[in-house]
Amino acid sequence: MSDGPFVPAGLGVEPSLGYFLSTARNVLAGRMDRAVAPLGLTSSQIGVILLLWFERASTPNEMSRALSYDTGSMTRMLDRLEKKGFLERQRSQADRRVVELALTDQGRTAAQQLPGLIAAEMSEQLRGFSSEEVVMLVHLLQRFIANNGSTIPLCGSVEGAGKNADAPAQEDGD
Repeated sequence: MSDGPFVPAGLGVEPSLGYFLSTARNVLAGRMDRAVAPLGLTSSQIGVILLLWFERASTPNEMSRALSYDTGSMTRMLDRLEKKGFLERQRSQADRRVVELALTDQGRTAAQQLPGLIAAEMSEQLRGFSSEEVVMLVHLLQRFIANNGSTIPLCGSVEGAGKNADAPAQEDGD
């Protein structure tokens, strides 16, 4: 038995929660693709750039875990980013079996621009939402994710909440 609300098995596709979560993700990815295209990036690639910039991952394995990509997909993404000149791979001096990732000058330049671009796009996508609604949405999504056993930290507040309803607060990684 579940602690949550009963969801009838007979729900159609369009009114289902899964449909709306998937559609919301696709809408956001499309918006971000358009916003970062002038930098030569895609929405899928900005996670790699930001994880390197904020020093949250430095190897392909760490990247794969952080972004929930299989190693083959991550290798292909890193190949594309390296070919575009955003990052480079180097053998670790401490352990030659380990490949370390580093942003190039082009990658660092892009990384510096990404938070502002992302914040502007998120603010536009959340136009009409109150600060309280954004905080509630973040909390609900955190709980939804945590029910999978994920270790995403639950935050007490969203930075900047309450400042301006037309420019909702953002969290790292949005």
